Amino acid sequence: RWNFDFANTDKLFEAFKSAELQCEEILNAPKLDVRTKRKIIMVQPAYDQCIKASHVFNLLDARGVISVTERQSYILRVRSLAKKCADAFLESEKEREM
Repeated sequence: RWNFDFANTDKLFEAFKSAELQCEEILNAPKLDVRTKRKIIMVQPAYDQCIKASHVFNLLDARGVISVTERQSYILRVRSLAKKCADAFLESEKEREM
């Protein structure tokens, strides 16, 4: 009931934006570990933020505070994050094989 009736939608919008930005920041972080000199891609923490963004989008959508036009935009934003995480995962697997 909290999520669907009472949760502050302004804070939900902020939470979406925060998760989106954190996902991007994690994926854009320097990949070279200064201690080990190995390439490390932080896929899991980035994916966690992608999932958070997706969850918050679903809450906003269920509340009906996103218009039809905005809905498509939010879906594309989450999809873009998921694709970037998938690409980073594939890159990390290549590094593992070397």
